[in-house]
Amino acid sequence: MPDTIPPPARTETPEEICHLLNDKPSGVRTAVLELRVRNHPGTMSHVTGLFARRGFNLEAIVCVPVDDGATSCMLLLVSDESRLEQVERQLAKLYDVLTVRHRPELSREFFSRLSTMAV
Repeated sequence: MPDTIPPPARTETPEEICHLLNDKPSGVRTAVLELRVRNHPGTMSHVTGLFARRGFNLEAIVCVPVDDGATSCMLLLVSDESRLEQVERQLAKLYDVLTVRHRPELSREFFSRLSTMAV
């Protein structure tokens, strides 16, 4: 029996990535949260796990080290639901999370622009 070669994996173009980020049903509100966190292994897992356990989808994540690299700034794009306030309070209780704040001046378009610059 001859070996078959699978077709190459499909990769999205920057335009398709932007389309995916912007293709949300109308009326779905999102919020951007900024977290200042300790920069060490496991921090991202703790933060994303908290959202996952509560049924939230993190639509976009940006994480960059700041200052001397001991801390990082995380920007999270999430659905702005009534229960988000409770998740924020729970985030603030995590040892690795130093601050939590809303960034109303940032939107889904901010993440779309970043995705086209990164690709």
